[in-house]
Amino acid sequence: MHVFDYSFLKDSLLPAQLVTLAANIASLKTMSALRRRENPVAFRELETMAKIESVKASNAMEGIVTTDDRIRAIVVGGAIPLNHTEAEIAGYRDVLEEIHVHHAAHDFRESDIRAFHARMMRLADPASDGSWKQDDNVIAERMPDGRRVVRFQPTSAAETPETMRQLVLAYAEARDDASINKLLLIPCVILDFLCVHPFRDGNGRLSRLLTLLLLYRNGFDAGKYVSFEGAVNDRKLDYYAALKESSVGWDENAPRYFPFVIDFLTTLYACYSELDKRFASVEAKRTTKKSRIEHVIMEAFTPLSKADLCRILPDVSPTTIEAVLGKMVRNGSIRRIGEGRSSRYLKT
Repeated sequence: MHVFDYSFLKDSLLPAQLVTLAANIASLKTMSALRRRENPVAFRELETMAKIESVKASNAMEGIVTTDDRIRAIVVGGAIPLNHTEAEIAGYRDVLEEIHVHHAAHDFRESDIRAFHARMMRLADPASDGSWKQDDNVIAERMPDGRRVVRFQPTSAAETPETMRQLVLAYAEARDDASINKLLLIPCVILDFLCVHPFRDGNGRLSRLLTLLLLYRNGFDAGKYVSFEGAVNDRKLDYYAALKESSVGWDENAPRYFPFVIDFLTTLYACYSELDKRFASVEAKRTTKKSRIEHVIMEAFTPLSKADLCRILPDVSPTTIEAVLGKMVRNGSIRRIGEGRSSRYLKT
């Protein structure tokens, strides 16, 4: 049985990249908290955008997709699911809302993990009751020639109940240890959860919901205003590569946590950076679409692509964004870096 031990996070010789990323995130977190207190209305607008993106992105990573109109209708309008796919999407929506609203009442404990899973699956699989898996499962990978190979063998069904009990206890012990940085602890626990793979289905989606819960529980609420799941999906190749690298040796009690931790921190940093950009967008929302595009691009500290602007300003059409960018390039207020689809724009 796997032994969970997070005492290595006390080590003063942690990689400098981890320490730097954690410090930068803490700084951005402080800035966003100040802005939220001063501009509650703007942040409420960001909440709705983030919920839609979270539900869409996390399900899309598992191949569960529908149209943007139906996503919005299910998430914002509470539309009744029309098929199995929409039932899975609605289940994710329900747990996401529960975590956003009542995160203080939940924690990384067996009862909550199983209840979240049951609620996430209940519309698509009414018989689901949050029970641990009854049969062994494998994590397979499809090769270029179409063959499937076993990439990872998770914990057996027989050992899953005790293994999950040990994981929950190990997290609680580390959480209460003041010498352990909780921002580094969270991805380690999520990696272990994914390696156990305690349910027959839905482990990936539930891991992202549990990540959001643990971030909330430790004072990091960027996921309420910018979709953490969307950020993971945007760089999912890096995410899966880090997960693969860190899971090597897990079944021999020798996991390599740091690749997954670095990927997690990089994603969270991207969320807080995106929050800065979106805040500027919402603040400028009472002006024309042209002015909003100009405001976002002129306030950016790093080059933005057309796709970046479409994501930051989802209610503005790509055609409008392209027209404004072209005009700004011609009048010299911004410069274009690169050509074609790789083009980025930055104020001069």
